[in-house]
Amino acid sequence: MSNAVFNPPVAINEPILSYAPGTPEREELQKTVAAFRAQQKDIPMFINGEEVRTGNTVSMHPPYDHKHKLGQFHMGDKSHVQKAIDSALAARQAWADMPWEQRASVFLKAAELVAGPYRQKLNAATMLAQSKNAFQAEIDASCEYIDFLRYNVEFMRRIYSEQPESSDGVWNRLEYRPLEGFVFAITPFNFTAIAGNLCAAPAMMGNVIVWKPADSQVYSAWVLMEIFREAGLPDGVINLIYADGPDAGDVVFNHPDFAGLHFTGSTGVFQHLWKTIGMNIGKYKSYPRIVGETGGKDFIIAHQSSNAKEVATAITRGSFEFQGQKCSAASRAYIPASMWEEVKAYVLADVKSIKVGSPEDYSNYVNAVIDERAFDKIAGFIDDAKASTDAEVIAGGGYDKSEGYFIEPTVILASDPKYTTMCDEIFGPVITIYVYDDADFEATLKLVDDNSYALTGAIFAKDRHVLTHMCKALENAAGNFYINDKPTGAVVGQQPFGGARKSGTNDKAGAMQNLLRWVSARTIKETFVPATDYRYPYMG
Repeated sequence: MSNAVFNPPVAINEPILSYAPGTPEREELQKTVAAFRAQQKDIPMFINGEEVRTGNTVSMHPPYDHKHKLGQFHMGDKSHVQKAIDSALAARQAWADMPWEQRASVFLKAAELVAGPYRQKLNAATMLAQSKNAFQAEIDASCEYIDFLRYNVEFMRRIYSEQPESSDGVWNRLEYRPLEGFVFAITPFNFTAIAGNLCAAPAMMGNVIVWKPADSQVYSAWVLMEIFREAGLPDGVINLIYADGPDAGDVVFNHPDFAGLHFTGSTGVFQHLWKTIGMNIGKYKSYPRIVGETGGKDFIIAHQSSNAKEVATAITRGSFEFQGQKCSAASRAYIPASMWEEVKAYVLADVKSIKVGSPEDYSNYVNAVIDERAFDKIAGFIDDAKASTDAEVIAGGGYDKSEGYFIEPTVILASDPKYTTMCDEIFGPVITIYVYDDADFEATLKLVDDNSYALTGAIFAKDRHVLTHMCKALENAAGNFYINDKPTGAVVGQQPFGGARKSGTNDKAGAMQNLLRWVSARTIKETFVPATDYRYPYMG
């Protein structure tokens, strides 16, 4: 066995391909999407290195063309959840004992596979099943996931290198052990990269995983599993299951070896899981690590010194990219009355120019929302605004689910800063704007801060004293804070991502903080020449 101290390749952000007309990546992606559309995939679970088919299948359909069938996946039950746990625990010791550079190599190879032969496969699956356009798929499924894998290896090296000081005759060391048990990863539909990271980050640190993706993300989750397999991940380290949430939870959260939850999803579900873990706390060998990123009610607030066009562009991009289905998407904005008419004109012009439709048509900026349930919820918010005396729809407001779950980018103007859509998470292409009197700037800052979510937020101003004041006034209002920029688009290694309050535990994906949650340190003190007399000099 080698005894060298290894330095992995320097982590750099993956360049984002443009997919402009005539580029090779555009042609390759179009061919891959067409090929995937032309076949129906039969997607199994993957437990202990084996494909598991149950015959209890669920159909998969593009949200933008719900009459077309992409294939099916096989649902499991409690027995499959138990088998996944057993497989993970059986694989645990060998994986934990593997030298860290060997674990790193698996995931560095996975990064190169995503960057190369699997890039358009992963992008195509994300476009088809999650209704992302080519550019949104590229920055998510390919580039962000490559970044997670590369940077997490660098963070792992830095964690292992962090060691205590030693006094004369003593050598103090820290071991960073994986958790004692298995980690349960529950992943969302909206970001393929998040899904891949929630299982890979703990695994990189020597943990074993039971992974349950959202049903609407199974297609790209299976491509990720194919990548892990080709990268050489040992059987049982990551086990991919599809099961009803209550069934999975009943097995996982009653198991004595449950060691951690890595979650991205709704606030309500996360709070329920936290409560369940708390009720079962006496059953576990150790206190489980609970890491979660949940909802957001992300804001933009402009000061009268800001530039109207810059604010308007941030509203349009921040609110409507990927149909507002980002936890970080701008969902409420506060605009001073003195600049409202100018901002309004730019935003209305933007919305009027936006095309809505299939992601296979590259001229469409907005595509379908994820499913009928989401469509009906978002449409309900829009209908309520149309009927309200406290709000009006000033742009968009149309929707149609006859062929796909399409909702127009919608702008609501609220006269009441506490109106429903200024407070509640919508998770769709809807932003609500409140126009405040310039003299009420301080009171408006408090309105922004009073919201129970604290994921992302953006402030706009030219006056540096004002910016400094806004940063301080809103220091707890967002875990990811943007100055003169939209509140979306965090980059791994540059803007570690996570929020507090009802938005999550703020354990910062894309940073060392997250990986530290998946290890349990052991302090080792070695004394070279032990004492042979219990008496101390002061006793003479």
